[in-house]
Formats: sequence, C-alpha cells, structure tokens
Amino acid sequence: MLIKKPEDIKSSEITDKKLYLSRRLFIRGAVLAGSTVATGLVYRHFTSHGEEAQAGEKIADVQAAPPAIATLNESKTSYEDITHYNNFYEFSTDKQAVAQKAKNYITRPWTVSVEGLVNKPRVFDIDDLLKISPPEERVYRHRCVEAWSMVIPWVGFPLGKLLDQVQPMSQAKYVAFESLADPKQMPNVKSDILQWPYVEGLRLDEAMHPLTILASGLYDETLPPQNGAPLKLVVPWKYGFKGIKSIIRIKLVDDEPPTTWNIAGPREYGFYSNVNPNVDHPRWSQKTERRIGEFGRRDTLMFNGYADQVAQLYGGMDLKKYY
Repeated sequence: MLIKKPEDIKSSEITDKKLYLSRRLFIRGAVLAGSTVATGLVYRHFTSHGEEAQAGEKIADVQAAPPAIATLNESKTSYEDITHYNNFYEFSTDKQAVAQKAKNYITRPWTVSVEGLVNKPRVFDIDDLLKISPPEERVYRHRCVEAWSMVIPWVGFPLGKLLDQVQPMSQAKYVAFESLADPKQMPNVKSDILQWPYVEGLRLDEAMHPLTILASGLYDETLPPQNGAPLKLVVPWKYGFKGIKSIIRIKLVDDEPPTTWNIAGPREYGFYSNVNPNVDHPRWSQKTERRIGEFGRRDTLMFNGYADQVAQLYGGMDLKKYY
C-alpha cells in the first residue's frame, strides 16, 4: 500500500504542535508589482493519530518570486464557490454535496509512487515531494466539460520538475496517473458510477509543458479535501476532468494509457480533451460557458485561452478527431 496507516507513523516523525505553530518555513515577502506571483510552501499539521488539520488552513508563509507564467488578469472565483461546487465522484455526483461528504477525508500521511519507464523510480513522501520546486501561485482558468468555468488561484509546481527527478527513459511517451480509491473514506467508490480507481493520462510533452502543474493548495491555503487534496493535476487548457485528484501513482509508459471518462463514454470524452468550442459534446454545445459567480454566458476560448502557449503541441493534428 502507498498510504501509511496512522499506527505506522513513528513518534519521531510527528511534529510537536507548539513547534509547528511557531515554525517559519519562509520569510513573508512583499508581492512585487506587475509580473510577480506569490510562492509558498504548503505545510499542514497532523496529530499523533494521523488526523488532518482543518481544511483551509493558511499556508504558513509566502515569498515573492519571478513568475514562470504570465499572470492572468481576470477576476478570481470566490473561495466559497471554488470549495463548494466540486466534481469529485468518489464522494458524490452532487457538486454541492462533495464538501460535506469529504470533510473528514484524511490526506496525511501520503505517498506518491513515480514508476514505469524511468531511470530513477521513487516513492515520494508528500512533504519531500513538495520540496522539489518552490510552489507558486498560478491563476488559471478552469473549464468544465459541463460548460461552466472558474478562475482559480492554484498553488503548485510544474509537473516537469517532478519528472526530471526520475529521469524518463527514451521509450516513455505518455504519463499515466492513478487516484486513491478508498471505500472507507469515499462512499461512491462502492458504486459502479465509474470504474475505480480514477485514472488519467497525458502525452509526455503535455506533462512537461510549464503550464502543467501539480497543485497542493489554492488561495494561499492548503488544498481542501473536496478539491483533490493533497495533490491534484492541473492542465489549464484541458477540460477539468483531466485534473485527476488525490494522486497516489504516476507511471511513465510507451502507449496511450486508459482514462476514466474515456472508458465510461468514449463518444463523449476523448483522450486529449482539449477545450475546443468547435467540438460539441454530444448532449450540449461547448461554444459558450457560464462563469460561476457571474450572470449570463461568455464565449468559450480555444484551448481555454491558452492557445498561444500550447497550440504548437498539436500541430498537424485533426482536433475534431483527436478531441
């Protein structure tokens, strides 16, 4: 098992509460004007019983740093909406019920196995994984296939930084992801609404693109359970269901890996799942979207507005065939 049980935690690994509360992980810096984004180390406290700290706990400190990606100048969706309108089918198919059903979800201790066609396979403890690259705030559009959208200030680091650690082999062409499927914590895993565990995949060049991140927080707070704690994939030019949550395994492979929604409905959900307003879902149009927190609808942007950065990945491809 990749997930340690609370009784497996050594007493030496448990941070004393007073020490935790007084520890300064980074010196808080002023946010620089214009092209500066905040970065912060995501850090949470757990008791000797492995209980998770309250969701929404503030990231301890934020340090100013030059941005890797240009800042998105759009109004952010409210924290309340982001954390209470969720697709997380392991808990519920009701978007407004997920937060309540996930409130006791235990996400520490946690490990992520990175394996397959790599020279240095490794099992990362979540805290060690988060030290690979200083997390940055990335304000990204989030577009759901159900034609609603948000603007979310994720806190995360480029997936490519993690893949560099394990050194992909030349045969590796795709990256496969797997979520936790724990029927004791996730009531819908007992159902047949989807095939469990939830799996996803990217082409290796998509995974290495600097826009692709592993998110461990949002709004400078640790990632709430209902948003995919402790670690989720964010690929902003693709529909939201590509953002697999609660990742426990990453595997580099040479063939296109299976993905949950493509298995469930191959006519409706393709492997690439790039936001393309010219390709309708069989049951509704994708030409417009409803931004959560706004009235009316807005036009859907090609590649969710990230065409300048990612269109070259798909040069020569039929984007209606490879949807």
